[in-house]
Amino acid sequence: MGATHFLLRRLHSLTGIIFGLYICVHLLVNATLIQGTLHDGEKSVFQQQVDKIHSLPFLEAVEWTAIYLPIIYHTIYGLWIVVTGQPNVGSYKYGKNIAYTLQRISAIILVLFIAFHVLAMKGLFGTTLSFDPAEATATTVRHMHASPWVGYVVYPIGILAACFHLANGFWAAAITWGLTVSRTAQKRWGGVCVLIFLTTFGCGMTALVSGLTSSETQPKAAAIVPGDHNKP
Repeated sequence: MGATHFLLRRLHSLTGIIFGLYICVHLLVNATLIQGTLHDGEKSVFQQQVDKIHSLPFLEAVEWTAIYLPIIYHTIYGLWIVVTGQPNVGSYKYGKNIAYTLQRISAIILVLFIAFHVLAMKGLFGTTLSFDPAEATATTVRHMHASPWVGYVVYPIGILAACFHLANGFWAAAITWGLTVSRTAQKRWGGVCVLIFLTTFGCGMTALVSGLTSSETQPKAAAIVPGDHNKP
């Protein structure tokens, strides 16, 4: 049981690193929303990035291997850690104890946020919240404008939880894999992780504010060629 538990914890840490790297890329791409929409038929920078992602060969296999399966395992095992954990921050208010508790709280928030984000983007909560890769900018902005609760409550909390969980998880992962053994090394890596948090949170909020301040909430209508009665 000891060896099995060791391997499961290592796999949980590894999938967390993969998950964290995906969040970094996802937030960096979303931050390009700040560059707005382009005119004269030229695609926005955000749309160009989405097109590059969706043009990858074997995209579905890549998504399941590098994103979905690691996230699913990390989430399931992580919830088990939350349920079986014994936080003692009430008795010992040390920084690491506080971070331990916040990591578990952010994990629960993140699970709920990801579930909403994915299901909404897939259209399970209606077309207003759905995402269309062919109209990435417009449908993302429309999603943010769907409700004040979505744009001003759900996403700020979700972004904050994701970025904290990411940065604190990276800090803990370095200890787990024996990369930061000394107190000095942990302190230095902690400074890097603070920078990671600030950068990713800045990217996330940049994307959110850009979406909320954009007026492009409707996908463009398909062009109709004169004389072509077979097209809508």
